[in-house]
Amino acid sequence: MSPSETKITTSKERVRPISGFPEWLPEYRLVELQWIDSFRKIFESYGFTSIEPRSIEPVEVLLKQGDTDKEIYSIGRLLNNNSDENEPSYALHYDMTVPMARYVAANINQLNFPFKRYQMQKAWRGERPQDGRFREFLQCDIDVVDTRPIPLHFDAEIPIIMHEAIESIGAGPLTTKVNNRKILEGFYSGLSISDTSNTIRIIDKLDKIGTDGVATMLSKDLKLTPPIIDMVLNFAEIKGAGHSVIDQIRDLNVKSSLLEEGINELEFVIQQLEKYKAGTFLVDMSIARGLAYYTGTVYESRFTEYPNFPTICGGGRYDNLVGDFVNKKLPGIGISIGLTRIFAKLMREGKIQANRKTPTDILVVHTQGAPYDLIKDTANILRARGFNVEQYHEDRKLKAQLKYAGEKMIPWIWFPPADRNGIHEVKNSVTRVQAISDPKTWLPG
Repeated sequence: MSPSETKITTSKERVRPISGFPEWLPEYRLVELQWIDSFRKIFESYGFTSIEPRSIEPVEVLLKQGDTDKEIYSIGRLLNNNSDENEPSYALHYDMTVPMARYVAANINQLNFPFKRYQMQKAWRGERPQDGRFREFLQCDIDVVDTRPIPLHFDAEIPIIMHEAIESIGAGPLTTKVNNRKILEGFYSGLSISDTSNTIRIIDKLDKIGTDGVATMLSKDLKLTPPIIDMVLNFAEIKGAGHSVIDQIRDLNVKSSLLEEGINELEFVIQQLEKYKAGTFLVDMSIARGLAYYTGTVYESRFTEYPNFPTICGGGRYDNLVGDFVNKKLPGIGISIGLTRIFAKLMREGKIQANRKTPTDILVVHTQGAPYDLIKDTANILRARGFNVEQYHEDRKLKAQLKYAGEKMIPWIWFPPADRNGIHEVKNSVTRVQAISDPKTWLPG
């Protein structure tokens, strides 16, 4: 269809919601902003700093990172009649990690290492909208990138920070499953599987297509024999808390140096995570993370109360991602929190209490007979003291002004006097108590 033949949408179609692109009402957006601020405080308390990279990346960069070809939204000018086939193709980023890696590479000489960043930004994925999956969503990430090897202590600290962030908004409890990609690659190579990357990619689909679906893919796509498939599936079913999991892996009697390296790393991380709340962290050999850049510890977190709901947090260690952009090895580790996924779920469950429709603390009403400048000055005094103050700009009946305050859930209503020598009064919208007050000294009580 040419630009001149573009379909004209109806007025109804223009306002209809687009599936997968959530829009919150003001009262829920206020709650979301509180969540963002809470996350920011937690992240900064651990020394992470904020960045906001661009929203687009070259398509070929995004396509390198795993099973993402169906998820990427490409972009282009709508009326591009002079298109150049040599012009680079761009797409909206589907996560925060790849843009962060490119950002670090582009600013490597200006950044201080280890570089600890947090990022709260929109991402876009061309997924089929369903419960817990969106095409546009807010994601919150923390990462550590360094020019030297990153201590394993970060492998434990990163998921603990994430748990603290989730707890700060009252969105728990969560269960986080932990694994190590070296264990996966080492185990599969120990079985003489040549294509370990695709084996990991297929295993990562276990919770989506089930055991039979995975077995079929392993047989059809990788030509694995039934005994090897059985070993792979038995290995993927190993899960639990503590060091018993390590013993189960070793009992399978598969040998490889990479496997042993991964086991030693996982043991250390488990020891650190066991010091946190009991039952919060579990080891699970089915956790793989489908994106190709992960090389060590990996995590996935879900609501404990809703185990069938999709993953709400995920991440891990990547040793080579930033090196894709610069001729230097810059290892990293991080985790992503799907804030929109969490928010939408808890809102549907009725667990988000939206008790404000505006950030306004005080409504200064237009008292009958009061000079406009007096009303304005009163609002400015309160505003200068740090309150969010809205001034009613019309000389309407008091009943209409109070109705406005009630509909917006404004907690305090201020009544200026009719003249500057008069007495101010303030009313609590909840208790209905009204008292004499001074805008220069009043404090909510």
